[in-house]
Amino acid sequence: MDVNKKRNFILLGHAQSGKTTLAESLLYYCSATTRKGKTEDGTTVSDYSFDEIERNNSINLSLLFCDYQGQRIQIIDTPGYADFAGEVICGLRAVDSAIIVVDALSGVQVGTEKAWQMLEEAGLPCMVFINKTDKEGVNVNTVLADLKSSLSKNCVIIESLEDPVLMEAIAESDDNLLEKYLEVLRLSVEEIKGGLSQAVNRRKLFPVIVGSALTDKGIKDLLEDILQYLPNPSQRACLRAANPLKPEEKKEIIFKDDAPFSAFVFKNISDPYVGQLSLMRVFSGTIASNSSLYNSSRRTKERIGQIHILQGKEQRNVDIASCGDIIALAKLKDTRVSDSICQEKEQFLFEPLLFPEVAISASVKPKSREDEEKISDALHKLAAEDSTFKVTHDPQTKELIISGLGDLHLAVMVGRLKKRFNVSVDLGTPKVSYKETVTKSAKVQGKFKRQSGGRGQYGDCWIEVAPLPRGSGLEFVDKIFGGAIPRNFIPSVEKGVRQAALEGAVAGYPIEDIRIMLVDGSYHEVDSSDMAFQIAGAMALRKAVMEAAPVLLEPVMDVEVYIPEEFLGAISGDINSRRGRIMGMEIKGKQQIVKAQVPLSEMFKYANDLRSITAGRGVYVMHFSHYEDVPHKVSAPIINHYQSTKKQEE
Repeated sequence: MDVNKKRNFILLGHAQSGKTTLAESLLYYCSATTRKGKTEDGTTVSDYSFDEIERNNSINLSLLFCDYQGQRIQIIDTPGYADFAGEVICGLRAVDSAIIVVDALSGVQVGTEKAWQMLEEAGLPCMVFINKTDKEGVNVNTVLADLKSSLSKNCVIIESLEDPVLMEAIAESDDNLLEKYLEVLRLSVEEIKGGLSQAVNRRKLFPVIVGSALTDKGIKDLLEDILQYLPNPSQRACLRAANPLKPEEKKEIIFKDDAPFSAFVFKNISDPYVGQLSLMRVFSGTIASNSSLYNSSRRTKERIGQIHILQGKEQRNVDIASCGDIIALAKLKDTRVSDSICQEKEQFLFEPLLFPEVAISASVKPKSREDEEKISDALHKLAAEDSTFKVTHDPQTKELIISGLGDLHLAVMVGRLKKRFNVSVDLGTPKVSYKETVTKSAKVQGKFKRQSGGRGQYGDCWIEVAPLPRGSGLEFVDKIFGGAIPRNFIPSVEKGVRQAALEGAVAGYPIEDIRIMLVDGSYHEVDSSDMAFQIAGAMALRKAVMEAAPVLLEPVMDVEVYIPEEFLGAISGDINSRRGRIMGMEIKGKQQIVKAQVPLSEMFKYANDLRSITAGRGVYVMHFSHYEDVPHKVSAPIINHYQSTKKQEE
């Protein structure tokens, strides 16, 4: 199909605003389906996965298409919950425009504001569909005023092209039109349509259509406005890509079918029958089924089979894809999300997708040996589909950790583990990776002597310990002279010391930021051995730490919290209550950025608490900063529990 006869857009908005129902209405009106599905019945085209049907909510983005008046319309339906923002980020890279769906009764909500912010960052043209106007008590003027005050004063209702308010707004978006309008106080229909189309494409005006997806009210108007005012793929804003062969060079993409081929992989999905499907947007050129491609991100060639376009979970085969198409390719060997696809002789490299940092973590423990054998592979398959879902193994605590954007996100992933991979797990709060250190110097003896008939065991060493600056690790210094300990046993002492340091002395956590000097000792000609000196070294370290005023260290995080100004006081107070320190504040647009340092142990539930305090408007990012002393009132219960458990075991 000719590139000028294509439109593609993403449906955005707050959860429950009716995005999926609107998609159903568009498909049905265009005869792409024979009946309208319902989210409550689990019969919609886009919400087809088992967890979406169970929850009556979108969780994944879905690809849909329909034809209207000889033109192809491609739709990406997205979830509205913040826990699944990664799906929106993926979808935004694949489209040329957007439609924000607003509930007429609720008006602009948190999800609406977040969607608008994402669109501003992406620079995509946008229309607004005020949905559910069939409900009692709806006042469209109130909703429009809300749109103008919360999103943009340039939101304009399209009811009649003769509307003076609309005409004036269009004139003000273009200097030439404004000049004419001021002369005759009127514009022709052609000038209005052309001016509005240009204004939409340049994000100077945002058309608002009023209707109801449930009753199909306004659907015809919406479709006609999509064709009239949203850009086709050749009209989108300039797009540049790097040249992998000359990294300093930027190349402009030519949005034509006869241009060099370029595409971007924005999402992977797992199909139970064909395996991994790579979803990609074709920006330029054409590609045929059963041909080859070049992955410039990984510098590998890919052989492709059949090209698919998706209607929800249904895969429809096509022979050729061209500029503006959103397609799916199965079983690509080396291709991942954010990869750039092209021809080897003409290479392009697009900017990778940027996803938010994970906000919440949980430890996962398999319920059975059978689950333990399957869990690693299952989790990594889930992570390959969702770039905001992370799987890590903590070498210190020996825990398997899953991380995501919220409780709901993790709950969905655990549900998929059970349903798709038959793996059952228990979730817990991750253990904090505490460390131990000393604050004073001490000199002690570690002596191991055992006689039990025949050859005995004998190892004797004196060590001095002293604190080091934070982040120094463990330093072992050999100060033996005069042969007090034979040279061949000194590595044995060091091995014992380092092993004991890993196991801890006061609470079972690794000992760091400490200098250990081996200063003296003695040996036995017959009974001394490698093992005896290892044991002596370990005994010495544990004893020395206990005499050198030990303390626990905890990881402290650099935290940046993004909030509207009205929540500044509440957030500052909450950070203080978490033993945090406010380090500074900045203003970014309409948001305040609170910069703080907070102990990790106080942050495990912060995503939910922040959402509660800010009515869902706050977000945060967090990175490791440093280790510092744990206050006595916090460390005492941890140390006491460890010591009492140790005594019981002995």
